[in-house]
Parts: sequence; C-alpha cells; structure tokens
Amino acid sequence: MDLKKYIWDVENFPIDGVTFKDVTPLLNDKDAFKYTIDKMVEYVKQKKANVIVAPEARGFLFASAVAYAAGCRFVLVRKPGKLPREVKDVEYELEYGKGHIQIHVGDVRENDNVVIVDDVLATGGTMKAIVDLVQQEKAKVNGIVFLADLSFLHEPELFKEFDSKSLITY
Repeated sequence: MDLKKYIWDVENFPIDGVTFKDVTPLLNDKDAFKYTIDKMVEYVKQKKANVIVAPEARGFLFASAVAYAAGCRFVLVRKPGKLPREVKDVEYELEYGKGHIQIHVGDVRENDNVVIVDDVLATGGTMKAIVDLVQQEKAKVNGIVFLADLSFLHEPELFKEFDSKSLITY
C-alpha cells in the first residue's frame, strides 16, 4: 500500500517555511491505518519487544494500537507537568533552545526489550532523548519504528547503533 497518499503536506504550518506532514488522513482511512499498525506490529514481534515506548501526542496514536495488537506494555513519554507520579527527566536540544521529556519511574524496567514507536522522524532530537531515558532504566532498545522518515532533516547515520525502520521515507 502506498501510504504517502494518506499523508498530506500542509504548507507554512506551524510556521512560515515549514511543510507539515499531516497524518490525520491516514488515521481517517481504516484500511491505511490497519495496514500501518500491522506493519509496525510485525516489526515489534520480530524485535521480540515486551514494551512499546512512544512520545506524545501523535506517537501515542500509533503506539497504543501497536502495543495492544502485539501484546506489549505501553509506556508514555510526555512533556513536563503531564505525568502525575515520580518521573525521570531528560533535557535535549531543539532547533532554538532546549526541551525536556519525562517517563514515570519504574514504567520501563531493567532488562525490558523496548521498541520505540513514533509517527515522524525529523531531526531526531526527541528520539535521542527517549533512547536516553530507556537506557537510564537499563532497558534495551531493540528497535525504533516510524511511520515516516524526513531523511533530508537529519544525518543518514543518525541511529546507526540501533535497528530502525520507517514505513515511508521522504
């Protein structure tokens, strides 16, 4: 299935000069969404994961369905102030400053086999921070899977130390 036809370009969003990849048409098509989840689940099972980790917000849309279908636990990665219990926090670089992401302490456990799921890989800053959080908990990153890779926004060897897969590459 050609998933690119279900991802629409929105020019000048959220700011001028940016072409936003809108995945909502894919979510709105039951066959395209099912195909996407099925392909991600195949990857998760191949990687023998027992935990799916994903960042808010669009990552949740894919990862929760993947975790359910693959029979895995699901761990949320959120921005500060969104998780109610004790958290692990990591700071990471953004294009114009720094950001923070967090997970609940104990949600990822030592020796867990993790696959990280997200919708789009752009510069990779958030994903690097998620990898850091997972590794701080002494879990293993077995793989990283994206719906789409905006390969023109990052170095080709960005995650060379990990097995990673994208269903679409731009």
